[in-house]
Amino acid sequence: MALRILFTGGTGKAGRHVIPYLLDQGHQVVNLDLEPLDDPRVDNLTADITDSGQMFNALSMYANLGELEPGTGVPAFDAVVHFAAIPRILIRPDNETFRINTIGTYNVLEAAVKLGIRKIVFASSETTYGICFADGTEQPQWLPVDEDHPTEPMDSYGLSKVVNERTARGFQKRSGADIYGLRIGNVIEPHEYEQLFPQFFEHPEMRLRNVFCYIDARDLGQIVDRCLATEGLGYQVFNAGNDHNSVHLSNEQIIERFYPDVPVRGNLAPHEALFSNRKIRDMLGFREEHPWRRYVADPAEQAGAGG
Repeated sequence: MALRILFTGGTGKAGRHVIPYLLDQGHQVVNLDLEPLDDPRVDNLTADITDSGQMFNALSMYANLGELEPGTGVPAFDAVVHFAAIPRILIRPDNETFRINTIGTYNVLEAAVKLGIRKIVFASSETTYGICFADGTEQPQWLPVDEDHPTEPMDSYGLSKVVNERTARGFQKRSGADIYGLRIGNVIEPHEYEQLFPQFFEHPEMRLRNVFCYIDARDLGQIVDRCLATEGLGYQVFNAGNDHNSVHLSNEQIIERFYPDVPVRGNLAPHEALFSNRKIRDMLGFREEHPWRRYVADPAEQAGAGG
């Protein structure tokens, strides 16, 4: 079913691929950002998420001149997808990263819930697990890292995302709406496979802070669309990652080299993502469309063919 969606932060690295995916599914999207998205199919609205009044206005106004024609008033939004944020540490001072991300998310959630919107999807982060931006090397408490793993970050960005998850849980409890958080892994755009993955293969230690995860930006679009289509889950958080790790090594090789003392829970397939995406596959019906092997050669297979 086509939805009228307000998407915050759609001009960013992830959003500029997720919005086209949603448009291709027939949804109408208003992109709320400080900069417009260059796509003629999307309506752009310049607004600041840290201003509560702007969020209430954005969610209660026309998207374009065409919506004036029926003469029936402002159409209601069916859903909000909230991606707008300072995207990592070391871009703004730590206090500003924390302030913008937490106050902005509070404002978006408050306006959506109080205006009666019953489906909200928001961007959390892999950094909530406290590994990505740790001071020094932080090991997972178990593998694969699933949504039950403790969230104990020590940085301003990861902390802001943990706070946002608690804020979202509170608004869901108050409203009964469906509010789903996505702990998004390292986003990879289509052009980055040839650019980055050969380095990952040569130096797999580069992927240690990400628990070797990645999410294709287009597959992230599918995950968001599956969230929008899946009703009645209340409050949920989901790891948003692809099916396999971002290196060519097997899990046996990765664990022997990088995680020899980390316990493994359950059965783990040879290349199954150590940043587990089982929950989105089981509960949302996610089916990966863009594995890295479609875009770059697997060095292990090349070595086998050469031998």
